Amino acid sequence: METINIHEAKTHLSRLVEKAAKGEPFIIAKAGKPMVKVVPLEEPAKPKVRLGMLDGMFRVPDNLKEFAREEIEEMFYGKE
Repeated sequence: METINIHEAKTHLSRLVEKAAKGEPFIIAKAGKPMVKVVPLEEPAKPKVRLGMLDGMFRVPDNLKEFAREEIEEMFYGKE
């Protein structure tokens, strides 16, 4: 693992951050003494989509095509 002095790290911070983000960690030292280790962050886990998670929670009526037909026709065509 590469060790970089603090002055060089300040000078080349952007380049060093890019390297660390690509999986190349490094150590920053002050006066030759290691101070910190820079490593890439792990991406947060995305929640998994569960298919069928509402299965069994709803019941579709057998007469779905006829469901509320009279009320709907009344809204469109008025009372006869």
